[in-house]
Amino acid sequence: MNQVVIYTDGACKGNPGPGGWGVLLRSGGTEKELFGGERSTTNNRMELMAVIQALSALKRPCAVTLYVDSQYVLKGMTEWLPGWKAKGWRTAGRTPVKNVELWQQLDRLVQDSGHVIDWRWVRGHNGDPGNERADALANRGVEQALATRRAAL
Repeated sequence: MNQVVIYTDGACKGNPGPGGWGVLLRSGGTEKELFGGERSTTNNRMELMAVIQALSALKRPCAVTLYVDSQYVLKGMTEWLPGWKAKGWRTAGRTPVKNVELWQQLDRLVQDSGHVIDWRWVRGHNGDPGNERADALANRGVEQALATRRAAL
């Protein structure tokens, strides 16, 4: 299995507001950057989209070390997901899981991909070079979304 290190981040200018996601993938001596955005979204949605886009970019099963600065994504994938599924995509408080379609998409992607994923948390905006690059890419995604909005006006 190829070893891949991934950093992901989401950004939002206003919450909700225009948002972006960014991904830095590293394998061997190769790096790839991905980013995108949406005109009206939330930070949590962009954090999820970053991970979805990162894992979707991998063409075959990989051993992935995946760094996120979002406790929402980390805990969702490593703690909360089994309970949500067992409760019909409801929280412990019996309310519907927010962003359920993205959680379901990510869950399917993880289950069907064959990737072995080591989920790791990194403190955001704390000088970690991979996280800082993912953050910059997420902000490029916001700018892209804003430019698309301006062009549509």
